Amino acid sequence: MAVQTVPDNETKNTGSGSTGSGSGSVDFGPAVALSCRECGERFALGPIFACASCFGPLEVAYDLPSGSPEELKKRIAEGPDNIWRYAPLLPVPADVATKPNINPGFTKLVKADNLARELGITGSLHVKDDSGNPTHSFKDRVVAIAVEAARAFGFTTLSCSSTGNLAGAVGAAAARAGLRSCVFIPHDLEQGKVVMAAVYGGELVGIEGNYDDVNRFCSELIGDPLGEGWGFVNVNLRPYYGEGSKTLAYEICEQLGWRLPDQLVIPIASGSQLTKIDKGLQELIKLGLVEDKPYKIFGAQAEGCSPVSTAFKAGHDVVRPQKPDTIAKSLAIGNPADGPYVLDIARRTGGAVEDVNDEQIVDAIKLLARTEGIFAETAGGVTVGVTKKLIEAGLLDPTLTTVVLNTGDGLKTLDAVAPTTGPTATIRPSLDAFRAAGLAAVGSDGASGDASGEASDGAS
Repeated sequence: MAVQTVPDNETKNTGSGSTGSGSGSVDFGPAVALSCRECGERFALGPIFACASCFGPLEVAYDLPSGSPEELKKRIAEGPDNIWRYAPLLPVPADVATKPNINPGFTKLVKADNLARELGITGSLHVKDDSGNPTHSFKDRVVAIAVEAARAFGFTTLSCSSTGNLAGAVGAAAARAGLRSCVFIPHDLEQGKVVMAAVYGGELVGIEGNYDDVNRFCSELIGDPLGEGWGFVNVNLRPYYGEGSKTLAYEICEQLGWRLPDQLVIPIASGSQLTKIDKGLQELIKLGLVEDKPYKIFGAQAEGCSPVSTAFKAGHDVVRPQKPDTIAKSLAIGNPADGPYVLDIARRTGGAVEDVNDEQIVDAIKLLARTEGIFAETAGGVTVGVTKKLIEAGLLDPTLTTVVLNTGDGLKTLDAVAPTTGPTATIRPSLDAFRAAGLAAVGSDGASGDASGEASDGAS
């Protein structure tokens, strides 16, 4: 990465040997620069992710729309039913919706009254169910933004390090965009995620080791001539990629009638999703799209990979890496890049970071499925399990409006629930066998129902 020296009060230009075009000729909509989260130094929009002065992470800075909030709400409402309705707030061109993309977003916000009763919540509980995205996880959001950046910079190969969901999202998005894909995963991922990542026809490479080993390998590849022309969505395209998570904040508030939720429970892997949701909420406040009021953000981790939770409970500002050992493999990042920022947000908003063990994760997956008909992957089990634990500890207020995130589909992590989930009974094809198994319907008087009898009053 080369950086030209310019006066400090100007945005610095950047260059990269791995891009086919300069950033000066591309359209990033309202985005105006990359800004360092640590020192605030600004750089020209380009395929870079770390500050040249302090090595802090870079994020996209904007010149956001001015004018009437009501006019902006109207403009958003007239947009497509996907994340491109928020194009005026994202680092994408205004015509982004006309380009080949997987068009994720605007997933259901489910009012979870049954789950609320089980958890003792008397306020309003909602599940933001991102399993409805094209490859059935929230990663489609971040990849969709990264694809537009890859196009802008002239990359020909889309790549990533992944715990599974991202690999599938990159494979699908690259196929749709007409790009080559080559993605890298730990060698021992769930079979469902491996198959989904491979089916799109790109190259899928298993690395012997955990996610942090995969990520280190990708960091080496990006600096090697072998990586020429490659856009790593969560490395050199990371500032743009991360902005996709803001759309969760936008959608939640719009679906609540342009209101901020009082509490959010968000899973933590790298921590980027949580930090970007907070960024999105702050942007909505500044734009006047929602009323400014306090909200609390809670982070959720698996006990077998809980470096942020451990730091939060100990009152530390430093997140010490851990070796992952959990069924929640999509959250198994032992050295989360955004961990310190997650701690800041949890503390600033009055939230917390908590963790649950594997047994609690499985129980929570089944609880959500039984109460709301939502089959979550293990990350969703973590979030629901942590929500239950927070309520029991008195940290989450059960009288307020709470939003819990489910970030992926349970069909991707069948191994987690398969050992304890299956047929209630296996019987011969006869009514006698059905009765003998104790499965016949029981009426209000305690007698077994008769298939030949008439329906009770009110039944159809």
